[in-house]
This record gives sequence, structure tokens and C-alpha cells, in this order.
Amino acid sequence: MRMPPYLKPGARIGITCPAGAVSLETMTPMIQQLQDWGFEVYCGQNVGTSFGKFSSPDDVRLADLQALLDDDRIEAILFCRGGYGLVRILDRINFSRFVQNPKWLLGYSDITYLHSHVNRQFEIVTGHTQMSGGYLPDSYDVESIQSIFSLLSGKPLKYSFPSHPMNRCGQARGVLTGGNLAILSDLAGSLSEVDTSGKILVIEDVGEYLYNIDRMLWQLKRAGKLDQLAGLVVGSFTDTKDNEISFGMDVCAMVEEKVKEYVYPVCYDFPVGHQARNVALKLGAEHVLEITETGCCLKEEVE
Repeated sequence: MRMPPYLKPGARIGITCPAGAVSLETMTPMIQQLQDWGFEVYCGQNVGTSFGKFSSPDDVRLADLQALLDDDRIEAILFCRGGYGLVRILDRINFSRFVQNPKWLLGYSDITYLHSHVNRQFEIVTGHTQMSGGYLPDSYDVESIQSIFSLLSGKPLKYSFPSHPMNRCGQARGVLTGGNLAILSDLAGSLSEVDTSGKILVIEDVGEYLYNIDRMLWQLKRAGKLDQLAGLVVGSFTDTKDNEISFGMDVCAMVEEKVKEYVYPVCYDFPVGHQARNVALKLGAEHVLEITETGCCLKEEVE
């Protein structure tokens, strides 16, 4: 896997919305933060625009993203938000210039389409991070926002977090992969399908019915995506919904049911997902996962 170059003060970061729309007012705090870190910011033409469920029509979103990928002056691309829409343009993106000159791709949720595609097809590391539309001064998490700067500047990422009663202790080494569970499930059978063999898989999601989370986990299991993991990291599953007749299991119980026959370490409640505490991760980079009775640690393995 290739690591894009880290950024120095004065580096230029492009911002675009390849899926859902975000108002320019919502974007302003993150833009200011990037500038306070010493970076230049360039906003694409669909930042602050709206077109139905999307930020702009497919062709406009594609052209905006393509321009940033091709522009050698842009050293990182921060996405405005997820939602839905990236899959509609993914197969039309020309990655030839990007492969020659990799740059950091930063985002999560619907951006999982792009992470998985770039990791799988081009073996380039990407950044699973909070997005500019999620940085609101009255509710943001300091560690999560600061971790974006740490990622971009090349500081090795390391996170320690409390133990969970359902954790499975152990140590794992492997490439970190994954992202949004719904997208990972949707990618099955495509050129962007996630490769989990020997890797540490991280999953998270938001707003799903419990039965649908169970169905997506079964899909991963039946596709063989859970049987050769080095380790499993379960992030937040926020705003879950239930039917009038309760499903009868929470997310942790669902995961435990799917992985009980395996022996790799598993941790729950890792601080990643659709919430204020959503720390930056390098998908495609080697990591070490350590789980003990007293706590957990996920850290980037640096040569």
C-alpha cells in the first residue's frame, strides 16, 4: 500500500461534495480550522449548492471531483458530507492522474465507496475522517478534529479507549479496512468490494433498522468477509430503529453471534462513526489492535 505524501504548512486542500448537499454556512467552521492549521483551502463549485437529494447533478459532482483529483496543486481532498450519491459517479472517475500523484482522500459514511475502491484497486491509503459538514463548534469533539491534522501531518495515530464487557481479548496485526456497514454490504460483487482477508475490519452505521443491520452482518459472513479477519473493530451504530415487534437483539449481540466461532480479537464501542467523537483512521495502513481486560488500543504500525 502506498501512503500519500503528508502535508506541510501552505499545502492546498480541496473541498467538494460528491454526494449530499451542505450549506456554505455549515462548512465555514471547518474551512476556518483548516486555515488556522496553516493550509490553503479551495472550495469546489458544488460546495453550498443543492440539487434534490444531492449537492448537484451527477455530471457536475463528477467534474468537480475529477478536477480536484487531477490538480497537482491539491494535496488532499476533504469531502463535505456523505448521504447518497457517490456510487452514481464512481465508475466514471478517471484515477490515472491520482494514481501517479496520490493525495489524501478524507471522509466517511458514503465516502466508504471511494475508500474501498481506492484501497482495493490502487493500493493507496485513504483517510476515514470526520467531514467538513460535521464540524460544528457547539458539538464537535476536539480529539476527532485534531486527529485529522495528525493524519495529514504524518503523526502516527494511536487511540486508547475503555474496555467493553463483550470484548474478546487478544492482539492483532494487519491492514485496517472497512467503514460504513451498509456500503460494505452494498459493495459485494463489485470491483470495489472490500478485501478483509488477514485485515483488521472496522464497521459503523447510522439510522438503520436493527433487522437490517442483522441482515447486512449475515451478508458479510456468508460472503466470507468475517472468517479470515485479523481483528474486528465495532464502532458506533447511532440512531438505530426497531419495528413494532422488536427484533430482540442489540448490535453487539448481533456481531457476537456472527463471530463466535472465530478466535480473533473483537472490540466494541470504538470511537468512530456518525457521532461527534469520530477519530481519523488510515484505511490501508498497517495497524496493531490490542485488547485486554482493562482497555483497548488501536495504533498505526510505523516502520
